[in-house]
Order: sequence, then C-alpha cells, then structure tokens
Amino acid sequence: MAKIKKKGTSGQAKNYITRTQAVRKLQISLPDFRRLCIFKGIYPREPRSKKKASKTSTPNTTFYYTKDIQYLLHEPLLNKFRDQKALAKKIARSLGRGEVSDAARLEKNHAPKLTLDHVIKERYPTFVDALRDLDDALSLLFLFATLPSDTHVPPKTIALCQRLCHEFQHYLITTNSLRKSFLSIKGIYYQATIQGQDVMWLVPYRFVQRVNADVDYRIMATFVQFYTTLLGFVNYRLYSAIGLRYPPKFDTRSDENGAELAAFTLEGRTVGATPKALEAPKAQSNGNSTKEVSRETQAKVDKVIKNAGLDQTKDEQPVESTEETSDSIDRFEPAAPEADTLPQPDLSSGETGSMFAPFTFYISREAPKAPLEFLLRAFGCKRIGWDAVLGDGAFTHDETDPRITHQIVDRPQLPEGSLPAVPAAAEDDATPKVKPGTWIPGRTYVQPQWVWDCLNDGKLLRADLYAPGATLPPHLSPWVKAARGAYDPRASLAAQEEEGEAEIAAEDGDSDEEMEDEAAVEEKVPADESEEDSVDSGMDVAGTDDDEEESASDAEEEDEDFGGFEENEAASESEDDDEAARTQHQRELEAEAAGLPFSSNGATDEATKKKSSQSKKMAAKKRQEEEELERQKMMMSRKKRKLLEKMMYSNKKQSDEAAKLRSKRRKIEKGAKE
Repeated sequence: MAKIKKKGTSGQAKNYITRTQAVRKLQISLPDFRRLCIFKGIYPREPRSKKKASKTSTPNTTFYYTKDIQYLLHEPLLNKFRDQKALAKKIARSLGRGEVSDAARLEKNHAPKLTLDHVIKERYPTFVDALRDLDDALSLLFLFATLPSDTHVPPKTIALCQRLCHEFQHYLITTNSLRKSFLSIKGIYYQATIQGQDVMWLVPYRFVQRVNADVDYRIMATFVQFYTTLLGFVNYRLYSAIGLRYPPKFDTRSDENGAELAAFTLEGRTVGATPKALEAPKAQSNGNSTKEVSRETQAKVDKVIKNAGLDQTKDEQPVESTEETSDSIDRFEPAAPEADTLPQPDLSSGETGSMFAPFTFYISREAPKAPLEFLLRAFGCKRIGWDAVLGDGAFTHDETDPRITHQIVDRPQLPEGSLPAVPAAAEDDATPKVKPGTWIPGRTYVQPQWVWDCLNDGKLLRADLYAPGATLPPHLSPWVKAARGAYDPRASLAAQEEEGEAEIAAEDGDSDEEMEDEAAVEEKVPADESEEDSVDSGMDVAGTDDDEEESASDAEEEDEDFGGFEENEAASESEDDDEAARTQHQRELEAEAAGLPFSSNGATDEATKKKSSQSKKMAAKKRQEEEELERQKMMMSRKKRKLLEKMMYSNKKQSDEAAKLRSKRRKIEKGAKE
C-alpha cells in the first residue's frame, strides 16, 4: 500500500507562500518587507488555483514564490533593517526620558547606512542588463528632479536626482547619442542609443507640481533610492568608457544661479575633443576651469609608460588598404521589384551630431530653456544665449549680438501700436534692451517645434514654415510609422484618397449646398404660392377611375414592350435624365420667383450628369467586387472564412477611420481656401 501524502507538502501549496507567512518567516515588519522586495526585484505571483496554494480556509490574495523568500533569508540588508529597528527603540526610550541630546547623538552617530552596491551587482550581471532597465529609472528620477521639496520629498533627494540627470545628459551631449524626441501631453519623450541599446524616458514639463496626499511616497522613495544607485553606477561606467573623469566638477554657486548644465565642468583624456558648449563660460567659471597638463609632466609620464612596456602605439599602426574609402552610407536596394524593402541604415552620429554646429541660437524668455538647451547642445550647437533672468551659463545675454543666427520665439508677432515701451535701463546694466516684438534683420526667427522636427527628420527643415505666428505643421510621434491604408497627416490628401473619393465628396458637398438653397427658397416663397402648390398636389394625389384604368393599360403595354435588362436600364437612365432636367427647370423657376440668382446655361447639368455617372460606375464596380468576394468565400473552409471576416472587419474599421479623417481635412482645407 502506497504511503499517503500529507497535505501542503507538494504542488502549489509548496511552491507558493502567502505574504503574512513570508513576513513571519523573515521576522521583519511589512514596510521593511516591501522595501526588501523592491530592492531585490521580487514581486507577487499569481498561482493557478488560489484555493490549492492557500493552506488556510480563508482565501489569500498575495502570494510569492517560496524559493524567492528562502533566497531573502540570507540577505545582508535584513541585519540593517533590524539595526534600524533597535536604534528606533533606543531613540524612543531616550525621548521618553527627556534625554533629547542622547537621542540626537544616537541618530547622528549610530544610524546604520544602507548600501545597495551588492544588490546592483546581483541584479545586473552585465552592463547591457543595466542599460536595458534604465528606462524606468530615468523617468522616475527626472520626475523627482522637478518636484517641490516638502516633508515627503526632502531637498537632498531632489538635488541628488538633478545632479545625476545632468551628468547623464552631459554624456549624451558628448557622445551625440540622442536620437529622437517628442512633445506629448504627458511630457517630453527622449530616445538615445547607448552602446547599441535604445533607451527611452519621459521628462515632465516644468510646471508647478502639486503633491497629492494619496500617493505612497515611502514606496516611491524606495524606488528612488535604488534607481539613484543604479544611475550612479551607469554614469561612472559611461564616463570611464569615453575617458572622462567621474564625477565631473560641479559649481554650486553657478547652479544656484540657474546654470544647470553649465554648472558642470568635464575633465579627462578626451575633454579637448568635447564641444566647448559643455564647459562653463570663462566669465562665470569662477576659477573652476580645467588645469592644463604641462609638457614636461606629460613627457615624464610617456617615458614611464614606455619603459614599463605599456605603450600600445606600436600595435596601433594604420593598415594600408587598396580599397577606396567612402563616408557615404551604403544603401540596400531590393534585387527584384516585388521583393521586400530592406531596412536602410540611419545617419551616423557624426552627421546628425553636427546639425546645429554652424549656428548661434538665442532662446527668448517665454521659450522652455532647459529642453531646448539640451537638444541644441546634443546636436552640435556650441553657442547658445538667453536672457539673464533665465540663469547663468549663457554664451551671451545680449539679444542684439550680431553673431546670433537663429532666435527661438514662442509668441506671435504683435502690431506696432500694442507693444509696450522699453523701460529705462539701469546705470549699471550695460546689456541693451530690445523692444518686445522687434525683429532684427539678418536673423532667422523660429518656433520651438522647429528644433524637435529637425532632429526627428535628421535634417534642417524650412524655417519659414515655423515662423512666429504661423500655423505649425503637425507634430507627429517619430516612433509611429504610417501603416498601409491608414491616414498619414504628412502626405497630401490627393495621394491618400481612393479612386473617385474626391468626386463623391464634392457631389455630397454640392447636394448639401443645394439643400440649403432650397430651404432658403422655401422661406422666401409667398404664402399664396405655397397654398396653390398644396392645392395642386392635393388634386394630383386624388386619382379617378379613369386614371386607374390608364395606369393599368400603361402597365400592360410596358410588360408587352419589355425587351431585356439592357433596354430596361437604358430606358431608366433616360427617364432619370429627363427627371433631372425637369427638377433643374423647376428649381430655376423657384429661384426666379424668390429673386435668387441662378445659372441658365447647361454647364451645371453636364457637371451633374458626369458626377452621377461616375458615382454609378463606382457603385457598380464596388458591387462586382463584393459579389466576387462572396463567390470566393463560398469556396473556403469555415475556419478560413471566419479568419477572413475578422481581417475584413479590422481593415474596414481602419479604412473608415482614415476616411473620416480625410473628410475632416478636406473640409478644413476647403474652409481655408474660402
């Protein structure tokens, strides 16, 4: 006889453990358990059957893997949590006795410090793993960098997030790693390519943030603590890879004056090759410029390296090649016309990184300085100026500087009479003032969207389309590609319309206008004429016996004269033409009686006939396609027919949405022309 298994020793009951059991097993509090799980990357799991996984009669909602909890038993952070709990008891005892100085001493000198270095090494064995998990880290740290300081978010945390984010931005500027950006309702999306990995994050707009009370800031602070450690490691590795010293020099006074990116000074072996825009201006550097190494010291260092056998210049001799080198990008053309289009390589960082290098920009006060400065510097601009109220670190604060080639303005051009007078400048202020709305000759004025669209397209766009006060082109997401059959705002309307769609839309528009004209005619027709029409219509409706006999005889004659579908269709077309002519004549008479203008020539009749014939041809063609499709579906199996119907439903839904958007655009363009 087989041995009876004991309940709860195998299966889901053994593989899963409830949260209450896990907390009791680890002997820590529930908040500490949450922090530990966030640090270690352990999340709740959903078993197939909660009834089988639960060892109690009451159903539990939160389960974890038993192996994960067993793994946490040997975590060094558990001892830190217990030390913090013991210290909290000592501080509470000292405060209960009134020994405030002892409590302050314990909190200052004996507080255990948590270090997450070993956790980072465990969760990210390789540097590529850390880069792949950098999206959420950057989004959260950029969010906390814009929050106001209060009891939930201390100022030290905000300052740390700001410093780490600026250091990461400096790396992107130095290596020209930024690729795309998009302005959305949530914030500004950025995408960069770092060592072959695409990293995307979201930066909120710099508005006044309202701190809600329904957010659990303890959990958010736990993530921030982990992500700051992660980003610090990543920044150190990235800076070391390109030969820069980490951390870079940071000028606190310049940062307090709003310098932001310009408050950092990069040092290292490749600092000479970095753009000068990364370095703080000499007038505002306050003596924190990089010290140049003397030639004698450099010669001694080179001699020591040569004697030690560490000189690698011998192995780095350039290899002569007989092939001709070309800087152009190779294009992969398909071998056959029906073959798939091969993906083309993107522009190199050298080509896109120097897009704004020849220009000098000036950012007006109303434009967002922080994102514009970051984007311009990331794409090669070395000289950027702005008003003094926006902070330090500008190339120039003088708006009338003749070296400025482009000025970013986010306000429409106002008439001359509505502009305010320029205030009298102070005696100690040597910067000349420019009257608001004044355009300086020889300078290109653009709106901020021009910068985003240029870097997304990888080329400089026409500046006149983005002039102040002009209607801007649609700002589309660079990551959404136009699908086949979907509406594309960038393409022209004629290139997206289906066959005969424009004629049908024009006919519908004409019919709507005619209905409006008829309504106007009916309003202006006198009451006597309307009564006469009603009487006549009543006399026509009331038929006699003679009329019934005549109609019966006419029906018999039609049956006798029936000569096939073609003759019947021709007769119906002629009757339709006669009816259209009579209707047009009646409308002209009504318009003449009402005193409205009308066209007496037959051009409109020909146009209406042509439109009606085109619409009939389109309807006949569509009917033939539907009949052919129905015949093909009859030959399919049920499974394939259902799959085809689903595909047709989704395609029809997409085409209907595209047609609706095209109709909306057609009306907008028509209204703009009028």
